[in-house]
Amino acid sequence: MNMQELLAHLKQKNIAIASDNGELVIHAAKGVMDSETLALLKQHKEALLSAARQEDSAGFASAPINISPDMLPLVSLSQDEINLIVGKVPQGAANIQDIYPLAPMQEGILFHHLLEAGGDAYLLRSVIVFDGRERLDAFLNALQAVIDRHDVLRSAIYWEGLSQPVQVVHRTAKLPVEKIVLRPEADALQQLYAQTDPRIVRLNLQQAPLFKACIGADPHSGEWLLALLNHHLVCDHVTLALTLAEIRMLLQGQGGRLPPPVPYRNFIAQALAVPPSEHEAYFISRLGDVDEPTAPFGIVNIQGTGEHVSEATLPLSDELALRIRDCARQQGVTAAVLFHVAWALVLARCTGRRDAVFGTVLLGRLQGSTGADRSLGMFINTLPIRIPLANANVRETVGDTYRNLSELLNHEQASLALAQRCSSVPNGMPLFTSLFNYRHSDDSLTPFDWEGMRILGSEERTNYPVTLSVNDSGKGFGLTAQCVEGIDPVRIAAYLKTAIEELVGAEPMQAIESLNILPTEELQQLLFEFNDPVVPTRSDRLMHRLFEDQVEKTPDALAVVYEKQGLTYAELNRRANQLAHHLSDIGIRPDDRVAICLERSLEMVVGLLGIVKAGGAYVPLDPGYPQDRLDFMLRDVGAQIVLSQEACRGKLAVSTAAVLCLDSDWELIAQAEDSNPDISVIPENLAYCIYTSGSTGQPKAACVPHQGIVNRLQWMQQQYRLNADDAVLQKTPYSFDVSVWEFFWPLMNGARLVVVRPDAHKDGSALIDIINSEHITTVHFVPSMLQAFIDTPGVENCLSLKRVICSGEALPADLVARFQQKLPAELHNLYGPTEASVDVSYWACLRGRAETAIPIGRPIANIRLYILDRQLNPAPLGTSGELHIGGVGLARGYLNRPELTAEKFIPNPFAEQGERLYKTGDWVRYRPDGNIDYLGRIDHQVKIRGFRIELGEIEARLLEHPDIKEAVVLAREDQPGDKRLVAYLVAAAKDAFDVDTVKLQLKNTLPEYMVPGVFVLLDRMPLNANGKLERKRLPQPDIGAMSAKHYVAPRTATEDILAGIWAEVLGVEQVGVEDNFFELGGHSLLATQLVSRICLRFNINLQLKTLFDTTSVAQLAAKVDLLAWAKDQREAVQYSAELELEDIEL
Repeated sequence: MNMQELLAHLKQKNIAIASDNGELVIHAAKGVMDSETLALLKQHKEALLSAARQEDSAGFASAPINISPDMLPLVSLSQDEINLIVGKVPQGAANIQDIYPLAPMQEGILFHHLLEAGGDAYLLRSVIVFDGRERLDAFLNALQAVIDRHDVLRSAIYWEGLSQPVQVVHRTAKLPVEKIVLRPEADALQQLYAQTDPRIVRLNLQQAPLFKACIGADPHSGEWLLALLNHHLVCDHVTLALTLAEIRMLLQGQGGRLPPPVPYRNFIAQALAVPPSEHEAYFISRLGDVDEPTAPFGIVNIQGTGEHVSEATLPLSDELALRIRDCARQQGVTAAVLFHVAWALVLARCTGRRDAVFGTVLLGRLQGSTGADRSLGMFINTLPIRIPLANANVRETVGDTYRNLSELLNHEQASLALAQRCSSVPNGMPLFTSLFNYRHSDDSLTPFDWEGMRILGSEERTNYPVTLSVNDSGKGFGLTAQCVEGIDPVRIAAYLKTAIEELVGAEPMQAIESLNILPTEELQQLLFEFNDPVVPTRSDRLMHRLFEDQVEKTPDALAVVYEKQGLTYAELNRRANQLAHHLSDIGIRPDDRVAICLERSLEMVVGLLGIVKAGGAYVPLDPGYPQDRLDFMLRDVGAQIVLSQEACRGKLAVSTAAVLCLDSDWELIAQAEDSNPDISVIPENLAYCIYTSGSTGQPKAACVPHQGIVNRLQWMQQQYRLNADDAVLQKTPYSFDVSVWEFFWPLMNGARLVVVRPDAHKDGSALIDIINSEHITTVHFVPSMLQAFIDTPGVENCLSLKRVICSGEALPADLVARFQQKLPAELHNLYGPTEASVDVSYWACLRGRAETAIPIGRPIANIRLYILDRQLNPAPLGTSGELHIGGVGLARGYLNRPELTAEKFIPNPFAEQGERLYKTGDWVRYRPDGNIDYLGRIDHQVKIRGFRIELGEIEARLLEHPDIKEAVVLAREDQPGDKRLVAYLVAAAKDAFDVDTVKLQLKNTLPEYMVPGVFVLLDRMPLNANGKLERKRLPQPDIGAMSAKHYVAPRTATEDILAGIWAEVLGVEQVGVEDNFFELGGHSLLATQLVSRICLRFNINLQLKTLFDTTSVAQLAAKVDLLAWAKDQREAVQYSAELELEDIEL
């Protein structure tokens, strides 16, 4: 058979031949190649190669008449899909060498490319300067030769209208070169950077090669500049190095020594050969119980474009590099393992977790076949590694990480989407939001020393909020951190440096969680600079002595007023002295507890002063409490005497203590001396014990010494400066710790104390009358009560007010704005628990300062605040943690509760031995300036569907709505297994508002999982006797409102079509129009398929991002209808214009 007959025979069988770097490449469908044909091909191989080369030089090699599915063994495509691809490729089938699927990493990169509307996080840019055009052209010609050699560099990506994305290898693909005119009046390099910025520029992925050369002449130096853009879809770090190495050999005239190229299809074939079940079994075993993202600083968005990303580099010293390698050798691992452990430590601190999951970049070539080390293409892959830290020592963690990384390498080409599905993190949320890239760099492959050219740098970005790269040069190490806006990459790199220093210096048996990640500068800032310096105070000061000092200064000034009655300083002191002497005579000694149970009155003030003057600690018992609660307190306090009033005596029947009534028994009391008692009381003695609610259901009493409350009162005077012209309203129930400063602060400083009648503190109109009639200058409100007060008619007439103090709850920003609109007084936000002498931090709400959330501020004098994680490590700046309080203000502990005292009052690891910290249970974080944001109670932090949610954040967003006056959010589980968010709202006006608008506002500011599913309107919030919210009294929503989502059938033709496409893509039988794509099991790769099918079916251009914004069939149908209508309108206008043109031509 001659050559012509052989070619005719091959054409008849639809067999194509081509020449690829000296090798004969044959394309044939399965079953076509028989033994006779194979023998003929072998016999005429050299002649066929010659013919193929001749046809190559003319344009294309012998190509099949058509491409059929059985000619593509690596991909499953229908004939229609193949024809669709052929129709898009320039020169059609003749220019198609191969078609095969994407590698797992390529699929992820394609997804993010489609998600972005402008720019591309995975478009790489290298800028090179050449001394002349000739050298530039030689470089570009060499690059074209490399593209011609390697199939992957001639590949384009197709996905539209296909069941899966594929890469199509073109037989020829010419490097596009764009010449940019660089103006002489501006910097040439900056112009080149601006016009080739990957944050703006995109490549057409359906056009091979996925490279672009942008060139321009510098009008001043005469040099030529090249911005080489190449897409990560076909090029990883090793591929770029190999490409440069080949270019170098070609420029040196050594092209003949280049090794034969290794087809990328070999790698794809090998990856496809591993059944997904093997990967699934592994990742389920590693990630099956992970139910929330590892998201440093709480940022969970991984759909970024790489825009607004800042970068910092940090080289490690040679000395540290040597210690790292020595440590690795001693532990029998590589340096990469140590850096993985160190990064897990960083993430644990920046997330408050004890179990870090992050993406690690794998080389992707270790399990490859022969030649994988010199094959070009996208081999790297990002896969999750989980590093548990809880209850482990250094040796165990390093060893476990080494084994885990070794196991992970066996799955280095698994799909990230598959790995994520093997976790329990809900669909639609990322498993991790940080990327770790440990890479070896070979300086011999870089072009820094090439004659006549110099590289100015290359850039690469990712879609992750935090990316940390370790560059291992073989000798030293360099760190590169890339972070989105709001996260400082300099700090992140410094964290890893500190962590690796700690790790290599640690003892093998040392607890891994004990290692520090914070640099010395940040530790100094958090522990000392953010805590105000010690303020000198008289350490011998006592509450009653400060009052007695004031009595000597202003004996005849009015001290206290109740209704129409009043006492001067001298009169009040005399009565309190008489009571103190009487108590002392019946055996009250320092630290003895004296219960007091009476209504708000002058007797109350006398009673409190008299107790502390006698050296006792007063224990307030509110007569309005339920009898069971009072009975418990009376038994628990164990007082030998209870001060009361005749009207309250009946409440004390259970007590075995003597009852002394300050009204009916006053004649007896008045027989005692009226001079200041000379009783030996020291600052460490107790001043009072106040009961607070307990988690067990029974209240607990915090016992506070004089030194703590005196420090608090002296700071308050230094900060706010009361004088004789001031009048302080005492309206807080004395069983609430705020009452302590309401009683004693004015009496220590010559001001007038005005006590309101019982229950008047709940009546806004009554308070306005008292403020105006008594010329009140200072008043305290719990935010819930301030809400009601500000809305009371006539509040704007309270012009005597100088300062309003808020504490007890989070202060909403919108309430601050409303207050400042109605009153000229100062507004101050204070924070503190009863266990730390009332208040420990302060913030002035200044006018004109826009705040979306009101912080609790900075520590008061002689108080230290620490934000710590569960292992008592300082939380990095901006990371949330539990607030711990140290300093002089701490209570002695809880009455009769030694176990609870030991649990909540712990040794201070940052101070001298013997000092303590109080664990508040409050979740907070530092602002950059050292002020503290209150985030909520730790026990108010809930987890729903794997998402950790701060209820306070949702409440703050709700209060931004102008029609909402008050808002509380709970996580309720009224039906077993159905936990959901419920929002309780009080409207600003009586007219009901539209809940749908509220939902829409929330969806614009919060992730979907934080939008409550149920909204309950209330006339008012339930408050306790202290004016604080009682969450337990919030009503259970109607069962109808709580009903779960049910199937809603399609109502329009568009909804019906979309529901069918969804069901087909998701592999489910039925899809309702209110169903959520991601809740039904959708993920990024399925999203790509879904959008492609919708575009093909409706002939519209639907952006992938739309699916993330409109996640239900109903929402998406509305968008599709709008796009279809807009397309029809454009076509109608175009048709009209064509008719008009025809008319003119006629």
